Amino acid sequence: MNLFAEIRHLIITTLENMVAQDALPSTLNFDPITAEPPRDPAHGDMATNAAMVLAKPAGMKPRDIAEALAAQLLHDPRITSAEVAGPGFLNLRLAPSVWQNMARQVLSQGTDFGRAILGAGQRVNVEYVSANPTGPLHVGHTRGAVFGDALASLLDFAGYDVTREYYINDGGAQVDVLARSVYLRYLEANGKEVAFPDGTYPGDYLIPLGEALAKMYGDKLVDQPESEWLDDIREFATDAMMNLIRDDLAALGVEMDVFYSEKSLYGTGQIEAAIASLESKGLIYEGVLEPPKGKKPEDWEPREQTLFKSTEHGDDVDRPVKKSDGSWTYFAPDIAYHYDKVSRDFDMLIDVFGADHGGYVKRMKAAVSALSDGHVPLDIKLTQLVKLFKNGEPFKMSKRAGTFVTLRDVVDQVGPDVTRFVMLTRKNDAMLDFDFDKVLEQSRENPVFYVQYAHARVASILRKAEAAGIDVADATLRDADLSKLDHEAEIGLLRKLAEWPRLVETAARSNEPHRVAFYLYELASDFHSLYHLGRSEDSLRALQEGDAATSQAKIALSRAVAIVIAAGLGILGVTPAQEMR
Repeated sequence: MNLFAEIRHLIITTLENMVAQDALPSTLNFDPITAEPPRDPAHGDMATNAAMVLAKPAGMKPRDIAEALAAQLLHDPRITSAEVAGPGFLNLRLAPSVWQNMARQVLSQGTDFGRAILGAGQRVNVEYVSANPTGPLHVGHTRGAVFGDALASLLDFAGYDVTREYYINDGGAQVDVLARSVYLRYLEANGKEVAFPDGTYPGDYLIPLGEALAKMYGDKLVDQPESEWLDDIREFATDAMMNLIRDDLAALGVEMDVFYSEKSLYGTGQIEAAIASLESKGLIYEGVLEPPKGKKPEDWEPREQTLFKSTEHGDDVDRPVKKSDGSWTYFAPDIAYHYDKVSRDFDMLIDVFGADHGGYVKRMKAAVSALSDGHVPLDIKLTQLVKLFKNGEPFKMSKRAGTFVTLRDVVDQVGPDVTRFVMLTRKNDAMLDFDFDKVLEQSRENPVFYVQYAHARVASILRKAEAAGIDVADATLRDADLSKLDHEAEIGLLRKLAEWPRLVETAARSNEPHRVAFYLYELASDFHSLYHLGRSEDSLRALQEGDAATSQAKIALSRAVAIVIAAGLGILGVTPAQEMR
């Protein structure tokens, strides 16, 4: 039940009646009309822009439309007042029963309250993490993994058919470097002294791989030329790293539907087919690019290359897909991969990239636009860097990884629930400070604790009520006399619950799961405020001694809060707490 959508429907129906009564012209477009919370809560429960957006096409003054609309809306029992403000905004107040019914709706639908049909079953591919299979996931990958996973869950909750996908970058030179690094660990396992040249991977995580190879081959590969072992060790090392990555993701609670190998694009004709598709549209040509910005002429050697005319689809410059020596550029397999996505009949594509991929956005969007003839939108979300702190100081660790903090390092210190929630306390394109001390402290300043404490506090209320012999089954609470929830603080909390379905749709439209975390913190804050008021005003306490009916009404409100918190945490991939320790 989206109350804001219901009131918007009421407004539009009323306007249609005004059209039928010749009070408005019949050519008006009602699509831009909104019903949303006013900027200042003191102005009312909802505000609509109807008169403002209709005035010009109707050839009327906004206030005249607003006043006529207000008079009509007052006939609906849900509307208790309709006041015109400023040049023609209309502020509405709703009957207390409308808000009280929110608790009943939540209790009736459970954690499905707020589920939307916005997506209408459209097929969405969300690609995220997609780290090179050269080592364990680091803290930057962690943020992308959490963001992508929460976004996929949000879209699923909003009615989309979602596929979670990981693109394995196993077709480039970096996997050869991995194989050479593992070979060095293999030599170590055979008693050889080795040095890791610049550009190789020196992390301790490769030691077990070298030892495993030593068991498999003995000293058979020692002193052998690279041509004798590179292919086999590359495949062995890539498989081992992907198993490590899958375990890392599992520790974070992330499960992929598809792991797609870049290597599968080579030698199968798929890259050639994708480029041929662009060529058939007149978008492939032979040419020479201008020197990159900042390059001096003497540093630039112009070469004829095969180019994609990406500027015809919004890019700044055309992009090479084949080098002058006939080999594919890094961009070519990415085009082929997205061509495959388009061919799989997805209605929408979302890529979650790290901050260092900002320069890749326009070219990738241009490619998908060209490949799909503009029919399949691609949204690229960049996740900014994470700065780690401990004891107020920048935090670095992980000898195992060699040069970076791993996902496992973070999860082992604070757990997956804290990791996931904290990673969503900032918009994806904003820098994130992750303080190991602050994320574990029990205070209002720690949103993870504050939200979890609200859910645990409700669980405690339910346990106490049961001990007092009060029936707190959801079916019973649903039928309680909710008119007893008449205090302004209670109505305010019910208003916040009513925002949840609207929040889901807003967050899904913008692909912004952090909005869920923000909302949960606000809901928890409103609940804690009501709880504390009960310490000074007995009538606001959840348990009213000797009055089971009133207790059930107030417990119904608390339980509704816990249900919505559980639903929101479910989207974020966080387990709701039953008690705090």
